[in-house]
Amino acid sequence: MECIGRTSNGESSVARFPLSPSSSLVIQKGDITKWSIDGSSDAIVNPANERMLGGGGADGAIHMAAGPELVQACYSVPEVRPGIRCPTGEARITPGFRLPASHVVHTVGPIYNSNSNPAASLSSAYRNSLRVAKDKNIQYIAFPAISCGVFGYPYDEAATVAISVVREFRNEFKEIHFVLFLQDIYQVWVNKANDLMKN
Repeated sequence: MECIGRTSNGESSVARFPLSPSSSLVIQKGDITKWSIDGSSDAIVNPANERMLGGGGADGAIHMAAGPELVQACYSVPEVRPGIRCPTGEARITPGFRLPASHVVHTVGPIYNSNSNPAASLSSAYRNSLRVAKDKNIQYIAFPAISCGVFGYPYDEAATVAISVVREFRNEFKEIHFVLFLQDIYQVWVNKANDLMKN
C-alpha cells in the first residue's frame, strides 16, 4: 500500500494498492460528486433505488450535482417491471451531465436485513457496474460504499465483497476508486484492502 494523502488530523486520506502491473485500486475519503480523472473516460457509481429517479444520501447528492438532465435520462431507461428500471444487483449507465465525471453508473444494492442473500446481490451490483462501464470503454471508475447507508450493510462485510469483486477486474481498468464520505468507512476499506491484497 502507498499512502498518498493525509487529513488535517494526520490520518491518511488516500491509499493506493496495485491490482496488476497496469491497474490500481485507490481508496480515498471524499465527495464522490466532485471526483473525476479526465472527464471523458471516467464514471462514478450511483447507489440508486430501483426506480432510478433519485433519493436520499449519495443518490440524492449525485442527482443534485448532475442537474435535472440526469433525471430525464433516467426516465428514458425502460422499465423492466412497473416502476422498476434497475432491479437489485443490476446496473445501468447514463451520461454524467453537470458532474465532472463523464458517466454515471446506476446500481441498486441489497437492503441487508430483507435480502435472502445480500452478499450475492451486492457482488452482482459491483460486478454489473464494472461490466457496463467496461462496455462503454470507461478506464477510471469510482464507487461509494454501496448499501452501507440506510440499507444497513455492515461495513466490514461490504468491504470484503467490494474489494473481492474489484480484484476480478484487475486487468480491465486503469484505476478503480472507492470514494468514501465517512472516515470510519474509509478506514474499514483500507484495512480490508490491506488484508485481501496480500493473497
